[in-house]
Amino acid sequence: MPDIHPLAGKPVAPSMLANIPRLVTAYFAGKPDPKVATQRVAFGTSGHRGSALNNAFNEAHILAISQALCDYRAEKNLDGPLFIGIDTHALAEPALASALEVFAANGITVMIDANDGYTPTPVISHAILTYNKGRQSGFADGVVVTPSHNPPEDGGFKYNPPNGGPADTDVTGAIERAANRYLENGLEGVKRISYERARKASCVHRHDYVTPYVADLADVLDMEAIKGAGVKIGIDPLGGAAVHYWRPVIARYGLNATLIREDVDPTFRFMSLDWDGKVRMDCSSPYAMAQLIGMREKFDVAFANDTDADRHGIVTATGGLMNPNHFLAASIAFLFEHRPQWKKDSAVGKTIVSSAIIDRVAKKIGRKVVETPVGFKWFVDGLVGGGFGFAGEESAGASFLRKDGSVWTTDKDGIIMGLLAAEITARTGRDPSQLFSSLTDELGMPFYARIDAPATPQQKSLFKSLTGEKLAMRELGGEKVTAALTAAPGNGQAFGGIKVVAENGWFAARPSGTEDVYKIYAESFRSEAHLRQIQQEAQSAMARVFAG
Repeated sequence: MPDIHPLAGKPVAPSMLANIPRLVTAYFAGKPDPKVATQRVAFGTSGHRGSALNNAFNEAHILAISQALCDYRAEKNLDGPLFIGIDTHALAEPALASALEVFAANGITVMIDANDGYTPTPVISHAILTYNKGRQSGFADGVVVTPSHNPPEDGGFKYNPPNGGPADTDVTGAIERAANRYLENGLEGVKRISYERARKASCVHRHDYVTPYVADLADVLDMEAIKGAGVKIGIDPLGGAAVHYWRPVIARYGLNATLIREDVDPTFRFMSLDWDGKVRMDCSSPYAMAQLIGMREKFDVAFANDTDADRHGIVTATGGLMNPNHFLAASIAFLFEHRPQWKKDSAVGKTIVSSAIIDRVAKKIGRKVVETPVGFKWFVDGLVGGGFGFAGEESAGASFLRKDGSVWTTDKDGIIMGLLAAEITARTGRDPSQLFSSLTDELGMPFYARIDAPATPQQKSLFKSLTGEKLAMRELGGEKVTAALTAAPGNGQAFGGIKVVAENGWFAARPSGTEDVYKIYAESFRSEAHLRQIQQEAQSAMARVFAG
């Protein structure tokens, strides 16, 4: 396990706060060098991310990406509106300004928030899908300016195509290559007008994102049941983009809910420090969530979202902060029982490193599981067509269908996942922790953990050619190995690592994309000691591969 910082879970000391004036100055003053790998445009699973302080997220990056995006839209004949939203990170407003200068110069129809507010990732997905429904042409797409739950010094810029979900690698790869060419050529060819002109341009429109999203929540959740049961709800937006959505939700549906805080502060000084002593708005972390966990007895259920509200953290009076896998399992058991209009063959989408308790729950309720590589983009088509009733990943991101079985969002939606915890409590009389406990009484208790182990870049590259034969494991945790996978069984796509499965346990190993470590996900249905045995055997097997 990583070393836990002595201040983890404690308030942020003033000396540890981000220097916002210096950060914003660096955004405009810093000049990235495209010859330096860490200063080039690089799209990961959630867009381009980095800090202006090390020339990884500067004005030049956003100008180049925005022009590359305009070129891509022209090439694909995408001429509908571009829905754009920002979160509450300090670099979001400057990046929005840079993007608007380019989009307006290119004549792109852009929809910005009506009140210059913040827009969660799922709201952009919802807006794209709502606009495109029934259309044959003139499709909309979107951009969210967010680095998710990353520290205050970071910025992020991600693209959602007309399917409303995270862009696929062929799309992001094309945009990334074009953006880097603009960087290499000193931004030659980037069209741009002044910010003042851009804001007044006829193609830039103000759009009410809040009202349609809030109104449609009744199509995806039983808001009447939550109101009728009087479920006591605590909500902490963690200073993120959902902050101004909750009062309209509470007022419209008459919820018995308390908004813990409504502060927006780019230093995020109200957070408690994460496990490594950094400020991080990670709603899965017991350290970052220490304040809400401390209030658990005041509410039947409480929840928080990360900064762009695509993730959820669920706190119950009976169990505290739920493990993300546990809440996914409870959600699946509840939803497929209480959504009679969903297709009888709609499946459960899960990532290859999510808990096997999900497979056991799905088997119990007679639903197929489709296991994919890590990344929400793999769930988009299934959600659009209703093939997936629910799709979720172990990092506390999920979405599900409307009550009538039609698509809601194709990106993760932490807002509906929080409200689902309240619906479960209202309709079953048990909170999600209690529902999960009843499932494990029948299906067994999972012991799940992820650890990081050191690996050099050369060792990490060995994962590309790793196979079950090379790993040569016959047993895992005292049981016969039943499968050694390098491709996700749900869609046959390689997931960049290996997964070894036995009857009561499994592990998966994948290299980190950003650090000199590899990740080991492991699970046992026997005990903590059995889990540790699996982890040790996994590391020993990988050490043999590295040595060979």
